[in-house]
Amino acid sequence: MLHAEIPLRSPIKPVKRTINGVLLLDKPYGISSNKAVQIVKRVFSAAKCGHTGTLDPMATGLLPLCLGEATKFSSVLLGANKAYEATLRLGFLSTTGDAEGEITQLVPQAGNPTLPQCEQVLQRFIGKTMQVPPMYSALKHQGKPLYVYARNGKNIERPAREIVIHDIQIKSLIGNELQLSIHCGTGTYIRTLAEDIGSALGCGSAYLTQLRRTAIDRFDLSQAQVLSTLEDMNAHEQDAYLLPIDCLLQEFLAVILDEQAALHIVQGQIVASPSDIHHMPEGNTVRLYDHQQQFLGLGEVTSEQKIAAKRMLASSQLLKAAV
Repeated sequence: MLHAEIPLRSPIKPVKRTINGVLLLDKPYGISSNKAVQIVKRVFSAAKCGHTGTLDPMATGLLPLCLGEATKFSSVLLGANKAYEATLRLGFLSTTGDAEGEITQLVPQAGNPTLPQCEQVLQRFIGKTMQVPPMYSALKHQGKPLYVYARNGKNIERPAREIVIHDIQIKSLIGNELQLSIHCGTGTYIRTLAEDIGSALGCGSAYLTQLRRTAIDRFDLSQAQVLSTLEDMNAHEQDAYLLPIDCLLQEFLAVILDEQAALHIVQGQIVASPSDIHHMPEGNTVRLYDHQQQFLGLGEVTSEQKIAAKRMLASSQLLKAAV
């Protein structure tokens, strides 16, 4: 007797949760920022997750991740100030600027620099300076990241860009290993800064053996969670570590709308601004809340001193919450 062949069932896909918030992650060594996003997305069973700016695989430390509706505001931290702890190996050159490249020992002009020499030289880097981005970076040239060209042995001319170094402090100097605490503005490549410092110290160059991001804007590592801990938690425990979406937007003035105005702006209508923000410059961005202090999104002041929606949370979610 012939038996009908039973079709194989396709694997059951895990149910994705609609979850919104910001996770401050302490990214481990050896994984890319995109890999960290995929892991967190799986751990939280989140429908959507994204990062606010990358960390190299060899770097560790603070990586804010946006889940759900928070991804709409992930670009806000791209221009924020950042802080790092970096360890430089003086007198060596790396093809990538860090420990993952091919390392060449250089012949320095003198021996290892002294602490006073380092302190004096580092002062030259404080303030606004020009920096040439490294070839091993995600900057695009003709639609391709520079690191693609670098891996193929090609060098692309890169114009220098202005960066700001707010502060550099020496944590230790042991032999040719210099450990620094760096507070800098956006767009600063610490690998390139390490090379420039090594050159200025008369060591020929230097490369990063360790890099740890300790702060971004108002967030620091004391608030961050590690992947292994999150993986051992249930969903309720994980969610407790999510920060509200508007934690990313504290630089903007908060505006509270009455019930009718909140409903109208969620529906895309321009609304009258409360009296306390009259005479704000046209184009100013504001944080919008309803009368129950629920965050609605970002608005923009119009030339008529009204408020237009700029980037709002999903209206279906807001209307549901209002019922």
